[in-house]
This record gives sequence, structure tokens and C-alpha cells, in this order.
Amino acid sequence: MAEHLKTGISASDAEAADTKVRAIVEGILGDIAKDGDAAVRALSIKFDGWDRTDYRLTDQEIRDCMAELSARDIEDIKFAQEQVRNFAQHQRASMVDIEVETLPGIVLGHKNIPVGSVGCYVPGGKYPLLASAHMSVITAKVAGVDRIVTCAPPYHGKPAPAIVAAQYLAGADEIYCLGGVQAVGAMALGTASIAPVDMLVGPGNAFVAEAKRQLFGRVGIDLFAGPTETLVIADDSVDAEMCATDLLGQAEHGPNSPAILLTTSRKLALEVMAEVERLLTILPTAAIARQAWEDYGAVIVCDSYEEMVVEADRIASEHVQVMTRDPDYFLTHMRNYGALFLGPRTNVAFGDKVIGTNHTLPTKKAAKYTGGLWVGKFLKTVTYQKVLTDEASAMIGEYCSRLCMLEGFAGHAEQANIRVRRYGGRNIPYATAAE
Repeated sequence: MAEHLKTGISASDAEAADTKVRAIVEGILGDIAKDGDAAVRALSIKFDGWDRTDYRLTDQEIRDCMAELSARDIEDIKFAQEQVRNFAQHQRASMVDIEVETLPGIVLGHKNIPVGSVGCYVPGGKYPLLASAHMSVITAKVAGVDRIVTCAPPYHGKPAPAIVAAQYLAGADEIYCLGGVQAVGAMALGTASIAPVDMLVGPGNAFVAEAKRQLFGRVGIDLFAGPTETLVIADDSVDAEMCATDLLGQAEHGPNSPAILLTTSRKLALEVMAEVERLLTILPTAAIARQAWEDYGAVIVCDSYEEMVVEADRIASEHVQVMTRDPDYFLTHMRNYGALFLGPRTNVAFGDKVIGTNHTLPTKKAAKYTGGLWVGKFLKTVTYQKVLTDEASAMIGEYCSRLCMLEGFAGHAEQANIRVRRYGGRNIPYATAAE
């Protein structure tokens, strides 16, 4: 039976925090819907201390940001983007249009059509998370989206040069220096200066994630991608320093980022807890990581790999770092996760920044029903049908008519009956089942 050596805040406390976030976001979105650009500007001043009459960056501002980066910086951004583009292109190639003749004279098919416009949120209030631009903009480009809008908050009182460069090099059509709920609200609802988009994508803090949830239906969203979560699955084949480093490496994202250790070794569990405390005395981002660890960190000891799989699927973490003698066991048996990082040679940071898989992943147990952002999220798989012969129309029409009458839909039945009469030569009375 799983033993919990450390737990975070209670579920009721977490729900109370979520309830507060929901109310705040609802009010902000209401202000944007009512007052448009004026509300966006007031919110930007209030939350980011950032005031402009137009939040879209000019071509000159983009060039100025690019000029602040070194040649190596640009080269590194391009390298990371090429990895993301390459994997996205392979994903796109796996999605094919189909057309099949399922019965003589009856042809069914589907097409994969890109979404028309997408708003990409790039977090950047605490850290300039330029990698999020690669993940959303490039993937949308590969999918064939026509209009790609990006929003990222100011960083230290101005546009973050690295984020702007990443957005530009990835191919964004419109780049705005605008953050938080005001950014996703403006992109989804539209204002006088920002035309609305069809879909919102990208990770963000709890407020951004909640805004996407509330806007879903008015626009599409990729998934609920809130505060970062990490789960380290380990046995005694790995050491405490490696585990603690991987836990705190993600806990530094924010004070409400869960970091959980799942292990079959009680000895390792105790050593990792001690090592976390040691690393928190030297980690530059310890103030944030410590709060995340204290409030949302957990350590769970299990009896077997099988029990760890059960616990891991219950947790349904965004990131799962597997460092065991047989990491592929978890690839084979786990069902609920955003992304797996198998073996000690890889880690979540590789996936976050450069390796090529997408880092926009499900949080808050959404991994139980969805995967992360990928090319397919930007495509609508739509179906069509063709009936090529009179005989096929009459034949399928007779089945359709009888089934419609079973449900009491006389009008539906007549849609079938008229074709049976026209193409099959059967004199079926109006709105009665075919014999």
C-alpha cells in the first residue's frame, strides 16, 4: 500500500484557491467584453505596470529586440525551433485525408482542415519563456493556420527581446506585448484594435488557464495548461541528487507547481527529501521552488512497479520523469500523463526547451482525457459523403426511412423516401416507412 511521507495542502484549500481565481477571471473577462481596448489597457496598467495606446509591436520594435540578442542566441533559438518544426512535420504527415467506397456507390471521406486563426499565449512575467513561442506558433504554421497572433507580457517593463525574437522567427503574423487574462480575453473576444481569433493555445498561470476554460465554447482551446506539474518515478537505481534536481527544476516555475516523487525505495525517498532541502539553500530560484515544494510537493513510497503505475495514473501529471531499471515498463503500462521522459539521460527541461516534442501539456488531471498540444489540435477533421448511383441512393434510403420512423422523425424519413421514389421507382406514401 502506498505510503505518503510528505503531502501538500489539502484538496479543500486547493479548491478554495481555485474558486477565488474563477471569480476574479469572470470579472476581468466581463470588463473586456464590455469596454474592449479601454479595459485591456486598464488591466495591463494594473497587473503589469505597462501602458501603451497600441500593444502590437511595430516592425522597428521587433528589429530592435532582435538586435539585443547575440548571434549565438539567435542560432540557439533557430536550432530549438528546427527541432520542434521537424517533429511537427512528421506528425502532420501522419494525418492523411481519406476517401473510401464503403458500399457500392457510397463514398465516405474526411479532410483535415486548419483552423483559420489562432491566438498563442506565451508566458513571460516571471521568466521570458521563449520556448512557448516555438511550441505554439511553429506547430500552428506546420498545420497551415492562416493567421497566428501572439501575446506575451512585458518583462522588466518592456518587451522581452528573446520572446519577441522567438515569436518573429517562428512566423507569428501579429505580435503583442500584452499579458495575463487581458491578453487571452482580448484575443478571444476581440477589441477595436485586436481582431478575434478562432482558437486559443499556450500555457499560463492559474488565471490564464481559468480564462481559457471560461472562454471555451466562444473559441476553441488546445487544453487546460495551467501551472507546471512534475512527477518523478524512481527506484534505487538512481540517486537522490538526480531526483531532487528534477523535482526542483520544475517547482521553480511557480509557487503552485506540484512536484511529486513516487518511488519503491523508502531509503531513496528520505534521501531525496534531505537533498531537496540542501539544494534549496543554493538554488537561485529557491524562494519560489521552496513554496511550491512545501505547499504542493509530495513523496509517495510504493511496494512495486505495478503500484507505482496505479498511483501515477491517479495523479495524471503533466510531466513524468521515469528513472528506473526498466523505464519502458511505464511506457507500456501507464495511461494518464502529458509527456514521459524515460531514463536518467533525458529530463523535463529537454522537452521544455529544445528536444522537439511540444511542451504545452495537460495539467490538473486533464491527462486522463487529452494529450498535449500537437499539429492535430490545429486541424478540424471534417467528413463528407457522396452517393454515386441511383441504386445506392434507393438502397440506403430504405434503411434510413425505417430507422427514422423508429425514432418518430417523419420529416427525416421523407428525406429518404423521396429518394427511394425518385431513384428506386418505389411508390412509398409520404412520411411512412419503406417496406
